[in-house]
Amino acid sequence: MEGPRREDLIHDWNGAAPGPRPPRQLEFDDETLRDGLQSPSVFSPSIEQKIEILHEIAALGIDSANLGLPGAGPHAVRDVTALAKEIAAGRVKVDANCAARTLEADIAPIADISQKTGVDIETAIFLGCSPIRQLVEDWDLARLRRLTVDACEFCNRHGLRIMYVTEDTTRTPPHVVKELYTAAIEHGAQRIVICDTVGHADPRGAWNLVRFVREEVVKDHPVKVDWHGHRDRGLDLWNALTAFEAGADRIHGAGIGIGERAGNAPMEHLLVNAKLMGYIDNDLRTLPRYCRKVSEYVKVPIPSNYPVVGKDAFETATGVHAAAVVKALRTGDSFLANRIYSGVPADEFGLEQVIRVGPMGGKSNARYWLERRGLPVDDATVQRLFDAGKRSDHVLSDEEARAAVGARGT
Repeated sequence: MEGPRREDLIHDWNGAAPGPRPPRQLEFDDETLRDGLQSPSVFSPSIEQKIEILHEIAALGIDSANLGLPGAGPHAVRDVTALAKEIAAGRVKVDANCAARTLEADIAPIADISQKTGVDIETAIFLGCSPIRQLVEDWDLARLRRLTVDACEFCNRHGLRIMYVTEDTTRTPPHVVKELYTAAIEHGAQRIVICDTVGHADPRGAWNLVRFVREEVVKDHPVKVDWHGHRDRGLDLWNALTAFEAGADRIHGAGIGIGERAGNAPMEHLLVNAKLMGYIDNDLRTLPRYCRKVSEYVKVPIPSNYPVVGKDAFETATGVHAAAVVKALRTGDSFLANRIYSGVPADEFGLEQVIRVGPMGGKSNARYWLERRGLPVDDATVQRLFDAGKRSDHVLSDEEARAAVGARGT
């Protein structure tokens, strides 16, 4: 007799009344090596480490990566050049872009690097445009438009693809948004970027702004639309996915969410949710390695309870939970084991369920822990480990658990 169908084992309220599926292929731009390194707390990786991160970006099927801001000085030019050379050598399959203010002094180094390496670098020229920024800088709309046009024309003369970026778009009036994007498009911009620079937007705002840009600005132009959002309100992930559903072609993120102030939308969470929502089918089994390398090289630890790649994400030492997971594991059915107490299937992201022993655990925890390590599973040994967990005020480490049963090694 056949068992139940997998689709009958989990009722998915998320898909009970789905909206229309966006007709576009969702693209991703990785900002780890540019905006991510503007975080006040990060250490800048060595060029060798940046190249490793670039390879991890490509391994995940991420479409493009920002290599840096060459206008920041010779060190930035050196690193961006090395990254571009790695791409030029054919070792990395990822589309390159670089950031620049709407100034020739920032754009010229990108043109030089592109010429020297032979890499077609998309140039992300950015310009603040919100009323509050205009007031502080003593700018007016005419000046912003002139800077936009001049920068686009300079890119055109040097054969650079143009990604036009308005900073603080989510706090900018419609007429300003429309005029600046239209000017950029009329002067060669092939992509425009909507920025929630200070994390102001909520999902309604993200939807409204993207729809406005789609309907009022790019409706009659073959121009792509990006969303770049920050996490000051913790709405970054929600906003980015909403932006895609509203009409954005590409969403930006950074490894483990690093970036200015509270950071960018975490690339790993964008990828995981996009896959679980059926928007992409990338092989994401190297995702933990990408996150570990970013964390190690920028010296920003991953919290234990961080979704998906945190140490605790797929571990349990609670008796009821662990017993159910163990029963599912014993069936040999990875579908059951990775979903019985998890909304994220660990195996799709290169991870597995882990059973620990602690004060909230039962004997099934102890028994399974011993089995997994090839240690004796007699009643006396199980009891010793169970008792050690109950006496402890924390979940036992592997070393502590081994000591409790007199076992050596790791």
